[in-house]
Amino acid sequence: MLASELKNKSAEELKKQLSELLEQQFKLKYQLRIGSLKDVSQLKKIRRDVARVKQILAAQAAKVGE
Repeated sequence: MLASELKNKSAEELKKQLSELLEQQFKLKYQLRIGSLKDVSQLKKIRRDVARVKQILAAQAAKVGE
């Protein structure tokens, strides 16, 4: 997921995307704990995507606040 793609989305779309990513992260962590996760790098990718979405949401909120 690219930051340039996320910047064009509305706040509602970003919040929906964030909730989906957090749900996916939860599932991956569960799979890791029970030992069925094959590709551990997925956790890193999801964590970074969550950070991107949160960063863009914060930037949009700051822009509206100005």
